[in-house]
Amino acid sequence: MFRRTFWFGTGVAAGVWATTKVNRKLKQLTPDSLAATAANKALDVGTRVKDRAVGFALDVRDNMAQREAELDDALGLNAPVDPGLPAPRRRYAIENDNSSNPKYVVDDQATYSHNRNEDH
Repeated sequence: MFRRTFWFGTGVAAGVWATTKVNRKLKQLTPDSLAATAANKALDVGTRVKDRAVGFALDVRDNMAQREAELDDALGLNAPVDPGLPAPRRRYAIENDNSSNPKYVVDDQATYSHNRNEDH
């Protein structure tokens, strides 16, 4: 009699355990639960991608500044200016003042044809 009671209790416990496991798995497979799981995973992946992109952008910025400093040194832009030399010239395009140079005066009297066929 004791053996039958033992196996009956073991069967009931196994049935309760299996039913609990199946119900838990069914709740995980509902559409709402699947959507929430997917959303959480997407947020985690998005956070990781953002962190990597920010790290990459900071690395690019640091390397860009380092390369710019190397190029400035190679071109002599960081070298001290010798007081015996004349001041460096600015580009003519920056200092270009058309009113003082008669070569660049605009002729207001000229007539222009707007016929595009005359160019051919």
